[in-house]
Amino acid sequence: MMLYIHIPFCARKCLYCDFLSGYGSEEEKESYVRSLLQEISLVKEPVGRYISSVYIGGGTPTVIPAKALASVLASVRERFVLTPDCEVSLEVNPGTVSEKELFLLREAGVNRLSIGLQSPREQELRVLGRIHGWEDFLRVYGEARDAGFSDLNVDLMYALPGQTPEKWRQNLETVAALQPEHISAYSLIIEEGTPFSRMQLSLPGEEEEYTMMEETQDVLSARGYLRYEISNYAKPGYECRHNLGYWERKEYLGLGLGAASYIGHRRFSNVRDLKTYLGRKGRPSEIRENIRTLDLQDEMAEFMFLGLRKTEGIREEDFFGCFHRSIWEVYEKPLTRYLDLGLMYHRDGRLFLSRHGLQVSNVIMADFV
Repeated sequence: MMLYIHIPFCARKCLYCDFLSGYGSEEEKESYVRSLLQEISLVKEPVGRYISSVYIGGGTPTVIPAKALASVLASVRERFVLTPDCEVSLEVNPGTVSEKELFLLREAGVNRLSIGLQSPREQELRVLGRIHGWEDFLRVYGEARDAGFSDLNVDLMYALPGQTPEKWRQNLETVAALQPEHISAYSLIIEEGTPFSRMQLSLPGEEEEYTMMEETQDVLSARGYLRYEISNYAKPGYECRHNLGYWERKEYLGLGLGAASYIGHRRFSNVRDLKTYLGRKGRPSEIRENIRTLDLQDEMAEFMFLGLRKTEGIREEDFFGCFHRSIWEVYEKPLTRYLDLGLMYHRDGRLFLSRHGLQVSNVIMADFV
């Protein structure tokens, strides 16, 4: 089983961001940590279950003092049983954490950092509304190494306003030269309700975006990174265990504002309104909503569209083991279509998307919903 812990605060909302996050006063942050600790102390689901990964995301978790984050992790260790090799990830943005705090977080048990760079170019960072520059990133990256972190991810974003395939390739080469263990490369998506959705932006065309996605695999493969999911690349052995758990439909408990959970064939989430969450002081029975029990069709569809995100795809025997039905009996029509189109391969009992299939994965996934 896995844990996800949401910290909804950030120093400033980025122009493209539609995550559940925003600026918070010091009083709100303190109240939030108290409510989160209360929620951790009261949850019942994981009793007797080992926790294989903990992921603290946001927002920007490091706008909360490191001592407060350490107290959250201490509470987690008191309440849950973590495996000896438990992956404990923390999202970090440059400009929000000091070297001293990084040492404290490492001592508190964090063993993996995900650093939100997005771009090494100052102009692109300004366009995105980021609060940091390239030098800020280099500082926190170096300090993380000094603090003993040997598992670092760097987030990058492509198809930005005014970006060309050549600029994107240079961005990839610049970051890969630092040799982080993991790189996540996501295409910019203009989400409704964000400032970007109200702007006239000069975005790359569809063909340019496709070229950038191709460049990502070419550049990172040459640097020793393996593509294990549509947008994620890792040095061998450094795949993100937490994300793999999502795609393999392992159970997870979400803690904090708006956090989602999947336990015992049920999906549910916490309330998304901060005042409501604080007012109910993290009591699980009062903060959970959108509780839904998945039926067989839901479970099979999730198995397909989550599993096919991985480059290794899905195994026929795993589908049969979960649902006692042949995958061909249920999905013969879409599987045959995409195999015939060369968007999917069938080898050694596995079904997985071809390289071109990964580029148009959203269309393919929709056929299994």
